[in-house]
Formats: sequence, C-alpha cells, structure tokens
Amino acid sequence: MFAKVVDTTLRDGEQKAGIALGMKKKLKIAKLIDEIGIYQIEAGIPAMGGEEKESVKKIAEFGLKSKISSWNRMNIKDIQHSIDCSVDIIHISVPSSYIQINSKLCKDKNWIIESMKKSVSFAKEKGFEVTIGFEDSSRADINFMIKLCKNALALGVRRIRYADTVGVLYPRKTYKLIKQIKNEVPVEIEIHAHNDFGMALPNSLAAIKAGAEFVDCTAAGIGERAGNCKHSELFSVLKNYKIESNYTDKNPLEEKEKIILSSMLNV
Repeated sequence: MFAKVVDTTLRDGEQKAGIALGMKKKLKIAKLIDEIGIYQIEAGIPAMGGEEKESVKKIAEFGLKSKISSWNRMNIKDIQHSIDCSVDIIHISVPSSYIQINSKLCKDKNWIIESMKKSVSFAKEKGFEVTIGFEDSSRADINFMIKLCKNALALGVRRIRYADTVGVLYPRKTYKLIKQIKNEVPVEIEIHAHNDFGMALPNSLAAIKAGAEFVDCTAAGIGERAGNCKHSELFSVLKNYKIESNYTDKNPLEEKEKIILSSMLNV
C-alpha cells in the first residue's frame, strides 16, 4: 500500500479567512513544500489572473521535483489560463451533487456530463494530463458518481478527486463509498477531506485503506473553514500503519509546517 500526497496549501489553504498570499510568499512556500517530498503541488487558480496566474506560471518554471497542478472550473477559458502557465496537470472541478448542480448552477446531470466532456477534451487535445475533482462528492448520489467516473475514464482521465467539500463524511461511510467506486470503475482516487467535524485525518486513512492512491493535505492543516488534513499528522499515521508514502524530508514535518504557516501569516 502506497499513498501519494498532494499538497493544496497554495489553493485550498489560501481560502482560510485572513490569508492572502502574494507572489513572493507563494514561491517561497512552494519550495518548502517541495522539500517535504510531495508528489504534487496544487499551485493555485490561474483564471484569477494577475499575480495569481503569474505565480502559478513561476512555480511551474521552478523545476521542482513535485508535479505542479492548477485548479480550474469546468470552463474552457479557465483551462486556457492554465495552459498558458505550462503546468504538469490540469485539474478540472466538476460539481456532482444535486445541491451543486440544481440549486447552485441551475443545470441538470446531462449538462454536467457534456460540459465535462468538452472541458476534458480541450485540455487533453493540448497534450496535458488531466485530473477531475468531483465537487461535493460526499453529498452526491453514488450511482451518478460511478457514472461520472466511467465517463471520465472513457475520456482518458485516470484519476478523480473525491471531495468531501463540506466535511460531512465519517470513516465507515468514506471506506464504503471509495470501495464501491473502486469495485465499479478502474480509476485512481484522490481523497480530499475537510475537517469541519475533526474527521479529515480518519477519513483520509479510511479512503487509503479502501484503495485510494492519493490523499490531499495542507501545511498545518490550514484551509477553508476548519481546514484540511495535516501533513505531519498524516505522516505519523501512515508510518504507524506501515503505509508507504512519498514523504522524504528528514526534518520533523511539524517544524517545516511552522515555517510555512509563519510565511503565510507573516509572523
């Protein structure tokens, strides 16, 4: 069993209230994260333009060991901004729950599938690796989730992100849902957990045990609302359960996280 770690400090972490990172800070943090041995760094949202787009482009040019990805809405214009930055991976967020599709977007499931096809095809035709993030997966109908995964696989997408966007999952349910998808569709799964009820770490571990190959974390668990899975805690748990990972930094992760957090908070 091996867990590949994806860092989203520069995207989800920046959504924490009071956090706003300029280019210099983002570049510094990206280097620090890379030293931990992270498989992939989600560098930001190029579609925001300005300094945000430029910082993603600069990070992609660094030549870091970690793969660099960018976050995009299911939108051709968003994806073009990411293409401009020459990232390694273009991540496309696809709403998957009834609340997201009907109440937020005022669309239907067919529109989601067709829009996903157009967006993925556009990025793939440009030669980019594409991953799909199913937004609000934990409140989506599991049968529709499986259908989305099958469509993604048919488009040549090998990895999907299962996002517990509002942090409502618990370990037993996480294990059951991830296992069901793995049994139905041969896709790689990336778990994206939020800590609203203190379940980001146990849910991430449950997903790994159910077959998820990737897990999202942030430095010190910083992130939207109550935050995300914390690097140092995940590392300790993986080590305890003898699950291998790509963490390579020999220094205590807690110390590295403190340095990153200080950079973010400017203290």
